[in-house]
Amino acid sequence: MTARHTAIVTGANHGIGAATATALARRGCAVLCTFLRVDDPDDPGTAPAYRDNRARDATAVVDRIREGGGTAAAVEADLSDPATAALLFDTAEEQLGPVDILVNNATGWVADTFAPARTDRVGRSLQPVSAATWSRQFTVDAMGAALMISEFARRHLTRQASWGRIIGLTSGGDLGFPEEVSYGAAKAAQVNYTMSAAFELAPFGVTANMVHPPVTDTGWVTDAVREHVTGNPALIHIASPDEVAEVIAYLASDAAALITANVITLR
Repeated sequence: MTARHTAIVTGANHGIGAATATALARRGCAVLCTFLRVDDPDDPGTAPAYRDNRARDATAVVDRIREGGGTAAAVEADLSDPATAALLFDTAEEQLGPVDILVNNATGWVADTFAPARTDRVGRSLQPVSAATWSRQFTVDAMGAALMISEFARRHLTRQASWGRIIGLTSGGDLGFPEEVSYGAAKAAQVNYTMSAAFELAPFGVTANMVHPPVTDTGWVTDAVREHVTGNPALIHIASPDEVAEVIAYLASDAAALITANVITLR
């Protein structure tokens, strides 16, 4: 990156979000790390490390960035609240500067299903699709991401900026996401919002892309998950958060000016 940029990275207390915040900071970005601590119930199919990661704040991430000479701040905020987007952009502008990079990484993840199964293919507990599972997923992954893009666009246009990057994270596919059906549907909505932003904001110097990571070890990968990946020819790698973050950081760079309106699938 050739100029000082300011990024908001949601879900930046662990995993891909934390790695992305760190990667952007190494490249000279000031980063607002947003997060929401989640107290997941015990689940024999879910690794304790993943539950611990989701329950932590972003202090360690911010400290690591600052120790490396970077600039960062953290805010705990709930993206299911429609007022959150404006709050986060206000905070970033006050503490770090105008936001020109948005990474929509946070998720309201819940594993739900239409089938009678009680556990998924790797042993995690499943819930039936309900208003509660739909709301938890869609208010963060779809509505929250859309409102963050809208706030980004409004401020970008108001200050007549000419450079911007929007990057989201997705999973699932065109045939849905069995055993995580609300997650897959909400991510499909986020893809649609992001593609629309790519075309509508292109005249104003903004690119917008989605990254579809491979199975990524953010603390949830168990032996059962590794066996599933080994036995599935469509799943080539188990990635680290740092590997995925490098792709996101590239998309946020000047070098990626011609990459927009894509879902970039990593394998």
